[in-house]
Amino acid sequence: MTITLASAQYPITRHPDFKAWEIHTAEWVHEAARQGAQLLLFPEYGSMELVSLLDAEAQADIRLQVREMEHLLDDFCAVYARLARRYGVVIAAPSFPVRVGDRVFNRCFVFGPQGGLGYQDKYFMTRFESETWGVHRAPARLCVFEADWGCFGIQICYDVEFPVGAALLGRRGATLLLAPSCTETIRGSTRVHVGARARALEQQCFVAVSPVIGDAPWSLAVDVNYGFAACYGPPDRDMPEEGVLAVRAPLQAGWLVQELDLSALDKVRQDGQTLNFRDQGDIGYTMRDGAFEVVRTQI
Repeated sequence: MTITLASAQYPITRHPDFKAWEIHTAEWVHEAARQGAQLLLFPEYGSMELVSLLDAEAQADIRLQVREMEHLLDDFCAVYARLARRYGVVIAAPSFPVRVGDRVFNRCFVFGPQGGLGYQDKYFMTRFESETWGVHRAPARLCVFEADWGCFGIQICYDVEFPVGAALLGRRGATLLLAPSCTETIRGSTRVHVGARARALEQQCFVAVSPVIGDAPWSLAVDVNYGFAACYGPPDRDMPEEGVLAVRAPLQAGWLVQELDLSALDKVRQDGQTLNFRDQGDIGYTMRDGAFEVVRTQI
């Protein structure tokens, strides 16, 4: 089974009103669909460009803007839901800071072509998120998204730098991991990509990275952004020697489109030069605050 994946290298853009943002978003989705994409991955915190629609007080207060963005969440989701149906694609939308009770979680919504809806929250928090921004660690919940062509999971930015989530998702059938990211520096981007390549090696799966790029001096949360889109696989039999399937040059806006043969992973997992995926089953993961719940969502 093959799937054509489009990973966005997405510039944070200032918009005069919500309609302008909607048109901008529709143009991005249209371009990916035009190139044959069936699964579209947008980056972590790409939604923060909506702060440009808020008043000056909210734009100047990094915590207030999250509260104010709550008023845009339903319309944000409605736009992506319509686009997924219109183009017959699965969309992992830009992650959005969502308030649940008295806490804020970093949530990636996934929209399916038949109206399916699911989400994955970020679990591991960066220092900026927890110490400055007030974004919280979400409950230990992982989602395996089931599409017509196979199963995938999401590990948001810092999450992909740890093996536990990828391992649990892989054991439940995910052969593709999506890693939406938001990093300021080459160092930060490097950490995400090293993590993504490690997860591809360990799980003998495909991992795709989608970053935000460019400068947005009007934004306190995503003012400086460096990154590049990439798609990785296991460096094993019938795969690229270094496990690099495709990479886009840094800081150039656009889509990285890559066809992935998910059935080829079965061959690697069953008869690879090494059997990392099988041998990962010998490792148990114990979390301080309890085991991860793994759920399945049809998209």
